[in-house]
Amino acid sequence: MFTGIVTDIGEIIKLEKIPAGQRVRIATSYAPDGIDLGASIACSGICHTVIEKGSLDDGRNYFDVESGKETLDLTNAGEWQEGKRLNLERSLGMGDELGGHLVLGHVDGLAEVIEREDHPDSVFFKLHAPGEFARFIAQKGSVALDGCSLTVNDVDGDDFTIFLIPHTLEQTTWNERQVGSTINLEVDMMARYVARLADYTPSK
Repeated sequence: MFTGIVTDIGEIIKLEKIPAGQRVRIATSYAPDGIDLGASIACSGICHTVIEKGSLDDGRNYFDVESGKETLDLTNAGEWQEGKRLNLERSLGMGDELGGHLVLGHVDGLAEVIEREDHPDSVFFKLHAPGEFARFIAQKGSVALDGCSLTVNDVDGDDFTIFLIPHTLEQTTWNERQVGSTINLEVDMMARYVARLADYTPSK
């Protein structure tokens, strides 16, 4: 479980194909001693399991994760390359502050940036959501995009908009996003439950 509050920006320093999919090594500011093998870390919104950790000769820390075929098919992990920066978040601990909203790290699909406007004090983005998930996105509701908990400004059919303040742009990889960028989308799980209850018909 995560909150969508990014706590580090990692960098892919090694990527190799494996029979199950791909394995990546991510440089991070997280101390290896504070990461357990088997721990969950959200990498641009995708929950991954740490399978190796350590420090490099140049002083950088790292951890390794593997992405299976389903993850590569459903998320933008299939587009990852060495040098790419990723939004990172450690899993939520009991008693931690819930600064964003409850995020599972289970990406529903890919949204696409279809418009970007830079303003002096904010950046406006319009995104197109996959049709089957657009109904879960509500005006002023929460959505996780590349691992960031963000507030939806407006909704128009399958399209929705967000405004990002300078702090968010500085502390995440969002300033690198342009028209055509694909974004990992996880809809608010509370919206899922409400929709399920509304659609539910008890069996006789």
